[in-house]
Amino acid sequence: MEQLVQLKDIHKGERCFILGNGPSLKDTDLKKLKDEYTFGLNRIYLAFSEMGFQTSYYLCVNDLVVEQTADDIQALKMPRFVTVRAMKWLKPEDDLYFLYSTYTGKTFAKDLRKRLWEGTTVTYIALQTAFYLGFSQVILIGVDHSFSTKGKPNTTIVSQGDDPNHFNPGYFGKGFRWQLPDLETSEIAYELARETYKEAGREVLDATIGGKLQIFPKVAYDSLF
Repeated sequence: MEQLVQLKDIHKGERCFILGNGPSLKDTDLKKLKDEYTFGLNRIYLAFSEMGFQTSYYLCVNDLVVEQTADDIQALKMPRFVTVRAMKWLKPEDDLYFLYSTYTGKTFAKDLRKRLWEGTTVTYIALQTAFYLGFSQVILIGVDHSFSTKGKPNTTIVSQGDDPNHFNPGYFGKGFRWQLPDLETSEIAYELARETYKEAGREVLDATIGGKLQIFPKVAYDSLF
């Protein structure tokens, strides 16, 4: 945990983009982000070749995703933030940071060395990470906040075919075990993030194309460049 200290406020006053993995990512010109600071989540690396670059940072806190993609995560060559539970599947490396992320205690952690609430979405961990790194403006893209696969939130299911909920049909492809989203709880988390950023004189903007999330101020993606 102490190695996280050197990351505090290293991006003070700068802006970054958090890339969600919704289908709208396909309609977003990601090449514009080549020289921006970016956070990639879960299986974002499936888009790297098309993007023409890799994200500045990477995050994954869901046990099922880590377990089934451990080799992919281990092979990535950027600073990576994962849940401490991932120690079961990942070998320690200098740029692999294990976060004490948990399922309970609805808070927004300003200090990455403390306990972090996952808010049922890795995007929330990314927002807490971006805050610790000092970013003053965080822009969300690809956070569609809608899933065509329905069922009880947090239930583990096995994908039966192509994935309609993400930018790549093979994202959670046939045979992949994953958990249905809990959009309601994630909205509670997003509200906490919005207020924490606001109180600190910072902001989170939502540039997702056609996204259903109504928590953050909306901004047109192309207007940011």
